[in-house]
Parts: sequence; C-alpha cells; structure tokens
Amino acid sequence: MLISAFLLKFYSCVRGSLLYIFYTFPMDTLPSEHVRFGAFELDFSTGELRPTETSGPGNSAPNKVLLREQVFQVLRMLIEREGKIVTRGEIKNRLWANDTTVDFDQSINATIKALRRALGDPVDSPQYVETLGRRGYRLMLPIQCLEPVPGTVSDKTRERREQSAAEIDEGTARVQRRIKLRGWKAAVVAVSAVILVSVAYVSWRHFRVPSPSRKIMLAVLPFENLTGDPKKEYLADGLTEETISQLGRLNPEQLGVIARTSVMGYKHKTERLDQIGRDLSVQYVLENSLRESGDHMRLTAQLIQVKDQTHLWAQDYDYPAKDILNVEDDVAKAVAREIRVRLSPKQKTELAQSRPVNPQAFDAYMQGHYYFERDSDKDTQMAAEYYERATQLDPSYALAWVGLSRALNWEVNVSLIPVGDGQRLAREAVERALALDPNLAQAHAQMGRIKQQIDFDWAGADDSFQRAVALDPGNPEVVRTAAASKAMLGRFNEAIQLNRRAVDLDPLNADSWEVFAETKFFMGKLDEAAADFKKALELNPDVVAAHSVLSRIYVIQGRPQDALLEIGLVRYDPVRAFLRAIAYHALDRKKESDAALNELITKYHVSMAYQIAQVYAFRNQSNEAFEWLDRAHAQHDGGLIRTKVDPLLKSLHKDPRFAAFLKKLNLPPD
Repeated sequence: MLISAFLLKFYSCVRGSLLYIFYTFPMDTLPSEHVRFGAFELDFSTGELRPTETSGPGNSAPNKVLLREQVFQVLRMLIEREGKIVTRGEIKNRLWANDTTVDFDQSINATIKALRRALGDPVDSPQYVETLGRRGYRLMLPIQCLEPVPGTVSDKTRERREQSAAEIDEGTARVQRRIKLRGWKAAVVAVSAVILVSVAYVSWRHFRVPSPSRKIMLAVLPFENLTGDPKKEYLADGLTEETISQLGRLNPEQLGVIARTSVMGYKHKTERLDQIGRDLSVQYVLENSLRESGDHMRLTAQLIQVKDQTHLWAQDYDYPAKDILNVEDDVAKAVAREIRVRLSPKQKTELAQSRPVNPQAFDAYMQGHYYFERDSDKDTQMAAEYYERATQLDPSYALAWVGLSRALNWEVNVSLIPVGDGQRLAREAVERALALDPNLAQAHAQMGRIKQQIDFDWAGADDSFQRAVALDPGNPEVVRTAAASKAMLGRFNEAIQLNRRAVDLDPLNADSWEVFAETKFFMGKLDEAAADFKKALELNPDVVAAHSVLSRIYVIQGRPQDALLEIGLVRYDPVRAFLRAIAYHALDRKKESDAALNELITKYHVSMAYQIAQVYAFRNQSNEAFEWLDRAHAQHDGGLIRTKVDPLLKSLHKDPRFAAFLKKLNLPPD
C-alpha cells in the first residue's frame, strides 16, 4: 500500500508537470489572448511575438518571433501588471521556484537581455522595459487587447491542450485502476511507460538537438567589454577570436564555427537572435562578456539555441589574468557537452592540457593582433612592435612569433622595410614558431607563404598549406591561403572548392570574397570576379586588393576610364603608379604612362620589379619585361607567384623565354 500510494503521488507530480506545460498560467487570467503594445502584438496561446506593419526603429520586419519559455513568461507578467513593477523575486518564483541549481541573478539578467533583444529595446534608452534598480522591471507602454478570431490558431491550440489534458486524465485513471486490480508491479510498468512517453515528449519538444550526422553551426558573438575601460577592446576582440579558434578545432566534421570577421559585424549591436541565425545560418549562439577586477578576469558565457531562444547553459569563469587562455578550454568543453559534440580521446587530452602564457606577453600579442587587423601602414608597424614585444616577454609564445613573421612579411610586400632583412627576419620568426609548436596551423600557413614567395618551393609550400588545413580546417584564413596557392599553380578546380569553403566558414568576411574574386580573375571570368570584388567592398570598403584588381579588370575589358576611378581609391603610392602606367597606356596617353612607369622605376625598383615587368608586358615591350622578371627573380620578389596565371603577362606566353622562366621558378608549364 505504501508503494502504491508513493507511485500515485509520484505520478500525480508528473501529471501536474505535464498539465503545467499545456496550461502554463491559465488564459482566463487575461481579457484577451492577443494584445498589442507599442510596435508588437503578442499571441499568448502560441507565444509568438509579431512586429506590426507600423513597427518602430529596428523592428520593421513583419517576421514573427517564437519566444523561448522563460522570455515569454516574463513578458506575460509585465503585460499582466501593465505599468506596475514585476519584482525579481516574482520572476524567480514563477520560473524557477523549485530549481536549486540555477544562478537566479544571472538567469534573470539573461532572460531580460533576451527579451530586450526580441523587442529591439536598447538598455541605455529603453522604450518597452524599464529597469528599476535591483527591484524589478516595468512595461512602459499601454496594452491594447485584441479580440481573437474564431477558428484561428488560438482556438485550435486550446482544443489541442484540452484534448491533451483529457488524455493525461485518462492515463491517471488507467494507472489507478491497474494499481487496484494488479498490484504495485503493474503500476510500476504503467507509470514508467507514461513517464517515459511524457519525458520523451518534453525532451523532444524543448531540448532536441541536430542528428550527429548533421553538421551543427555555431556563432560566437563578440565579447562585450564590461571592464569600463575602452582601451580593453583589443582584449575583448582577441578573446573572441581565441574562443572561435578553440571551438573550431573541436570536431570540424560535426561542429562548424562561423569565423571572426562575420560575427564582428554584430559588435555593439542589438540584433535579434533569430535575425543573426538567418544571417549566418546557425543553430546556436554563444554570448560572452568580459569583466576585470584587479589581476583577475571574469568571463561570462551563455549558450543559446536560436530556434526558440532557449537558454541552454551559462557560466561565469574567474581566472587570474595569467591563466586567461585556459578559460577558452573550459568554455569549449562546456559547449561541446551541451550541444552533444563528440570529442576523440586526443581532442579531450588537448583540451585538458594547460597553455601557460606570460600575461604581459598575451596582452602584447592581443594588441599586435588588433593593429594587424586594421590593415594600414602605420597599424602594421605598430603590430610588428607589439608582436616583437610579446616574443621578448615570452620567448616560448609560438603564436606571437607567427604574428611577427606575418607583420614583417607584409612590411616587405608594401616597401616599408628592406626586402633582404625583412624576408630573413620573417623566416627566422616562423621557424622559431614551428620549433616551439609543430602543430600550430598558423605557423604552417605562414611557412607556406615564405616557401612560395621567397623560395619558389611550390611542392614545399603546398605541403605546408595542406598541413595547416588538416590541423585547423575551420580556420577560413588558413583555407583561403591554401586556395590562393592552388590558383597560382593553375589548379583552379581545387582553388574554387577551397574558396567556397572559406566563404561558407566566414560569409561576411571581405577577404574571403576577395581571394575568391582573384581566382576568377586568373581564370578569365572577369564579370564574376568584378561582382565578387564589389561584394568584398560592400563588406569592407578598406579591403586591400579589391580596387587594384578591379582597375586591371576594367583595363582588360576596354574600360580604362573606369579603371582610373578605381585607381584613385588605392591606398599605396607604388601600386597607384603601377596601375596608372597600365591605364594610361590603354587610353593611348603615352606621356602619362611613361611618367608613371618612370616613377615606379625611380622610386620602387627594389620592391616593385615584378610590377614593372607587368607594365612592360602589357605595353608589348617583351625584352624589357623579361629583363625585369629576371631582376624580380634575383630579388625574390613575392609578386612572381602570379607569373603563370597573370593576365597582364599574356603577351609573353608564346615567347620561348616564358616557358624557360617558369622552369626557373620551378613552376610546371601546364
């Protein structure tokens, strides 16, 4: 009897929980199932929030939003009170009354934040939800009740709920009869069956995850800098990239992580999660924030399912600044657990390994990365200084050596430092990185650039790029570097596949679209290349090569006047001189073409020998073109990697000297 009574009581709890799901806060407490407030309508029967046709700023799209349960219940409470305060205690009691595992303050804050995002309601100038210190919240707008239409979803939803409740009551009756007739064993079977079905339904309804065979897509939103120090933006940005990198390496076949550039567009914005999900085609979003207290950092991470904005997991991490990188390991493990990403024993071991870095060196590296991404002459010089400082503070910091190598190599390419010394130092830096960490993908990619641009070791460069992609297949920069290498060899099918992969990984990254466009340029698909370059410029007006290659496209298409307009937008003086020499020749303005070419030869002959050869080839002066190609080879000019596929050298292809020169570069003729 005691067991029977216990089972009935336990089943009654299950029944109550199920009825709670179907009848959460009965509708008869409200005068209408549809209400309007401000620029929104809310359907209480479905939990759908729908912007009206006359929605305000930031809410012009008439797409409905299905609120996750906690957000819906808080909005419902605010509407029920209409202008009166809803305390944090009341929210806690309604949403998590019997849950002792929840951090209530954090969960309430996250729920209010999600509600503001759904409403497009900025916290600094709210129009919908007023925050009253730590007391609670109040709806700022009046409520208008709307009459439901008979036979609509609302009525059908009520019918389904009533039918489901009747089925649950019938289940209760069956269990009671079985307990009376067959004893406690039959009751155990009956109750277990009902519980299993109920739990299965609830789990499927609220916590279903994609099939393991289907790739999960995740976006790591930019860290919010809550330190109160605007100078810490570089640290927030750096941690965003570190988190993306760590998650991207977990299991690339099962988990795809949108790359940094595509998510940075949401920095300091209040885009709704459903919009972010549509923009980036992701199922999950990781929100992050950074606080600082003395020599400690506090990172807060929250994992949210985009589909219904379910708040799956949240955690605060308090670490000494010197251990900051270990936070990313802990976050990665938690995310993998929550979205069911299977990790191999090797991956688990790697996550468990500590990555100690001198905190001052880490800080210097983050600042170097910040300046390098800004992509100007002055910023690149600043980046090189910070990277070098990081290597001095921590000579074992492999990633800092890679950064230094890249900055030096870029300074060589844009004539900021002497070629010989710059290339030597860039090589030494990346060799140091590989000696420290042979499995660092970025180091292999940088070594590939040096083997390609300086050594003309195409096989070695290809091996380095393939190794980099194998180590970090979710890194779009590594993938597009490998794509560019394939294109230079004329292996366009392979290049296109890698280009598409880079764009998929980072759809809002201008650099990925730019490299894709360059491949099409070398293939002779000029219209497609121009369209992709314009796409890159829409995403980032400062993207480096777009205006330069667009001007060449226009010259080849017989539009030199349009080319001159593009040349005016190019940042670097030597590149402008090179392009003007070509465009003016196409316009039959020999005097201006000669003047531009003379400027190129006089000022930049050490670093721009390849470009001088391009001008002569385009002007059908083959002897001079080959002379400058030989000079470029002697100087290990990085531009020579394009020799085989460069359209501006087309006039040289039938000359026997061209095949001989390709052989000199270790390039196969075809």
